[in-house]
Formats: sequence, structure tokens, C-alpha cells
Amino acid sequence: VQLQASGGGLVQTGGSLRLSCASSARTFSTYSMGWFRQAPGKEREGVQCVSSKGGITYFAAAEKGRFTISRDADKNTVYLQMNSLKPEDTAVYYCAAELNFCPTVRRTSYWGRGTQVTVSS
Repeated sequence: VQLQASGGGLVQTGGSLRLSCASSARTFSTYSMGWFRQAPGKEREGVQCVSSKGGITYFAAAEKGRFTISRDADKNTVYLQMNSLKPEDTAVYYCAAELNFCPTVRRTSYWGRGTQVTVSS
């Protein structure tokens, strides 16, 4: 399975970005999909996951009201809508896929290449 993330960029504090992650999986609907991020000098951390059945897991409560994960089965794509961005959201964002359960940092079968998000103050 190949994952292609896109949509990152430079945005001012308070701005919005929508990240996309296109999957090559022929059975996309059977995968749980997650977004992760890694800031400079920090460990990679989970942001949100959407299961194969549409259930959402929030790995970080701080982003729950600002970030929204969604998936489009017709396009084999998962999205992360990020609103009210803050400088501390600056990181490389990665998407990941796993069968049967949400991917985690330590247990993920497939990682996409990251996309840089930079929030200026």
C-alpha cells in the first residue's frame, strides 16, 4: 500500500489547511487511517484516526475542536482539516494505514511520506 500525503504549506496563526492522503490500496475501505505529526526535536505523535467503519479516535485532545479527520471511499483518500492553526502545530504530518485497528506510532503497517506544515506567528 502506498500513501501520498499533500496539502501542507506555510500559513499564519489562525489560518486553515486541509491535508490529503491518497491510498493505493484496492481495499481502502478495510483500512483504518491515521494522521500523525512530528515537530523538530520531538517524537512522532498521533493526531486522529478514522476507522474502516468511520469511527474517530482522538489521540490528542488539544486538537479535537480544531482538527477534523474524514475519509472519501470513492477517492481512496483521507483528509485532515486543520483550523485555527497555532505555531505549535508546526510539524511534518504523516498519514498511516492499518488493517483492523487504528495505526499507532509503534504499530503501523504503512506510512506515507510527510508533508510539512509551518504556522507562522
